[in-house]
Amino acid sequence: MTDHTDAASRGVDPRGPRFGAAITSALLLVTVLLGLMGMSTARASFGWFAYQPLADEVFAPGAGWAVSAASLGQRALDPGFVALLVVALLFLWGVLSPRTAPWAALFRAVVQPRLAPPTDLEDPRPPRFAQGVGLFVTAAGLVLHLAGLPWALPIAAAIAFAASFLNAAFGLCLGCRMYLLLQRAGVVGRARPGAA
Repeated sequence: MTDHTDAASRGVDPRGPRFGAAITSALLLVTVLLGLMGMSTARASFGWFAYQPLADEVFAPGAGWAVSAASLGQRALDPGFVALLVVALLFLWGVLSPRTAPWAALFRAVVQPRLAPPTDLEDPRPPRFAQGVGLFVTAAGLVLHLAGLPWALPIAAAIAFAASFLNAAFGLCLGCRMYLLLQRAGVVGRARPGAA
């Protein structure tokens, strides 16, 4: 069994999470585009004319949106939904088993051998927490899309894209920063008490 304290002391090459964030950014950009072109942002149409809400329907949530008029199965088969589901599953993989996640394995097998050894290693807990934040954001977009809320899917994908892009391009990991703030507040990352 792996000792979590030992894994934290070994650390990870900080270029690995940035590599994964670059690929994730590309996937999320495609997801945003699919979401913008899909039913999440489209107005409902009936036959040859687009639905125009009546004056008393203006404030009805989701009135006149294709995603609200679609069945649950149609919402689940929307290309933007499928793409965001794939990204969410990749985030889940990164949370449950970061060492075997596809981008981490690809980095270790193909990219890392071609690079100089890292000058320093980073604690693996903040990047793993960041994967959890990405999972939360994308899962919220998926659930809200399935519930028929217009624009939820592309907005969730765009938020995740912005965070992922900042990490890939500038090394600014927002989820890692959140982890450090929560750690300072004593909410996460506390050392486990030793056995007496």
